[in-house]
Amino acid sequence: MTSWETLARARTASGDEIVLRQRGEIYEIRYNGIALMSNLNHQSEIQLALRSMRRLDFRARRVLIGGLGLGYSLRALLDLAAPDTEVTVCEIIPEVVAWNRGPLAHLAGSPLDDPRSRLVIGDVQEHLALSRGCYDLILLDTDNGPDLVVRPENEDLYRDGGIAEVADALALGGLAAFWSATASSRFESTLARQAWNWTREDIPLVPGRVDAMHHIYSCALPS
Repeated sequence: MTSWETLARARTASGDEIVLRQRGEIYEIRYNGIALMSNLNHQSEIQLALRSMRRLDFRARRVLIGGLGLGYSLRALLDLAAPDTEVTVCEIIPEVVAWNRGPLAHLAGSPLDDPRSRLVIGDVQEHLALSRGCYDLILLDTDNGPDLVVRPENEDLYRDGGIAEVADALALGGLAAFWSATASSRFESTLARQAWNWTREDIPLVPGRVDAMHHIYSCALPS
């Protein structure tokens, strides 16, 4: 079996290590030794964009994506969006942006180069706090979801205060969708305390299989 090759390595201001590595056609980003994302199973990231846009009848014009990842959600969103759509992407790690413009660019077809893309390098929670009523659609593909957070600061996004900030950043009739590696009973209890109409969709890692799933929580405020 081909061994992993480290392509790049970075360290955050708080001392966390991020590694980009490759094995054959597989690219993977690891955070403090934990697999954070790869191009091996990205069906659910595409579905995050597709199902959310479909729920809004493809009318979303101002969109926020929290977490760039490997660019798959951004690419899927842009492929569905109108020419006048503005898609803001918040990514806290500058090196992830650089890798998306470098060795990872071919995976999702360089979506950052699309003129509809607006990049914000920073914490999505800080951006949400300054964005009251701004977005028709918010896609949060942040960390590994509520149960498998690898960056402790992201815990707040899945708690009552963080969810309330997401709701405040939505325009009237807007939708928020959270990607999760697990079906989280704790997160579902938190959502149930909010004024959301929410659903969970279970997405097979490999189409047609039911033994391994990722999950999308879609949340809309009552009209």
